[in-house]
Amino acid sequence: MRNLSKSKLIAYRQCPKRVWLEVHRPELREDSDATQASFAVGNTVGDIAHQLYDPDGTGVLLDAQRDGFDVTFKRSLELLATNQPIFEAGYSANGALAFADVMMPDIVDSKRVWRMVEVKSSTGVKEYHRDDVAVQSYIARNAGVPLASVALAHINSSWVYPGEGDYRGLLEENDLTAEAFARFDEVREWIAAAHEVVAMKAEPEMKVGNQCATPFVCGFFDYCQSKKPQAEYPIHWLPPALDLRDTPDDLLNEQQQRVKAHTLSGDVYFDAVGAAEALKSYSLPAYFLDFETIQFAVPIWKGTRPYQMIPFQFSLHTLRESGKLESQAFLDLSGNDPSRAFSEKLIAVCGVSGPVYVYNAGFEGARIRELAERYPEFAISLLAINERLVDLLPITRANYYHPSQHGSWSIKAVLPAVAPDLSYEALDGVKNGGMAMEAFEEAIHSTTTPQRKAQIEQQLLVYCGLDTFAMVRLWQFLAGRNDLRFE
Repeated sequence: MRNLSKSKLIAYRQCPKRVWLEVHRPELREDSDATQASFAVGNTVGDIAHQLYDPDGTGVLLDAQRDGFDVTFKRSLELLATNQPIFEAGYSANGALAFADVMMPDIVDSKRVWRMVEVKSSTGVKEYHRDDVAVQSYIARNAGVPLASVALAHINSSWVYPGEGDYRGLLEENDLTAEAFARFDEVREWIAAAHEVVAMKAEPEMKVGNQCATPFVCGFFDYCQSKKPQAEYPIHWLPPALDLRDTPDDLLNEQQQRVKAHTLSGDVYFDAVGAAEALKSYSLPAYFLDFETIQFAVPIWKGTRPYQMIPFQFSLHTLRESGKLESQAFLDLSGNDPSRAFSEKLIAVCGVSGPVYVYNAGFEGARIRELAERYPEFAISLLAINERLVDLLPITRANYYHPSQHGSWSIKAVLPAVAPDLSYEALDGVKNGGMAMEAFEEAIHSTTTPQRKAQIEQQLLVYCGLDTFAMVRLWQFLAGRNDLRFE
């Protein structure tokens, strides 16, 4: 009987079909960019954990990929006779195997025992973490480890990085010993059931459902989805996310009924009078603003928190009373905290009056308030800009819908219908916010060449500039200002 890894057992807990596919058809798995990014974040947090739990550098880091499982299992048991912290110790028992993030030695009643710590990049304890810890501790105990306690360490989102590489306080521990040890009978049943599934000659029948995205987005979703009949008009096109034709109108709100009616008819909905009325009180000059941000699980700039969204770029289009359209931008790829310079430039270019149009004001508004809190000397000016924000998203949502939007009012869904001559897909390199984050991280990395950094800079400027020019064109459309011509 093969040993099933902890990840396979957690996959079984999510969906029996998933664990079967993990074992027998791994080539069908397609992890999303977000999933890949989460793996990278986990590795970064794991590296910091090594520093925090082994500040003197006396611990041992094992590598099963390099040395092989059998060697690692043997070495892990041998190290139990030492007083060294152990990282990535591997244990196997009763048909399962697992690798512990951190093993810390301790003395209880004159005997050496061990404390296990599982490290997660989340900001709290999630339900599947409890399964994870229960499996991990069950395997270690049954492999002969004198395990006295087990804890889960996660990111403390309220912690502020003091700088100088001092990450003490980044991780917050939660003791789960009693709960984990009490679930050993459950774990034993999971292992047996998972083995039964893996032994099946054909994949188990499972319908696509909530389990496909809970607690993780399953990498086999596209495969499973392709095997079921596809709705011509899927119900997830209805905001906020069967076939539309089979959905009774009395179950839908007004907006959902509009999406259904215009999707099925193929007609565009546009309340031109309502849209113009919503905008008529705002005069020129008008400003069109968009931010790009970065967030780090492990902060790299003093005074910032884990996962705090730090603006590193903005684009601003300004429409003057004369009809002249001007563009300005800020982008900092120096690798230093861009927040202060960002604030200063934003204040300088936004003027003191006139609407500042954004698309989803909650995002830019929150970032401006955070900057005002960090830099009290800029607070009055920054908060004054916040008071001038006008959100084009709810105006668009209330007055316009094109069937091609497929239930989405993101700027990237609306733009092709309103301004088909503009295209994000035609952009080089950076086409969305996620790609902008990735590009920024690459640009500030020490190994990135000046030539590549210059290329990224141009791609980011063009991408963010399109975001604000798209808002200009959307405003023009909604306001009925066809007298204006922009280049």
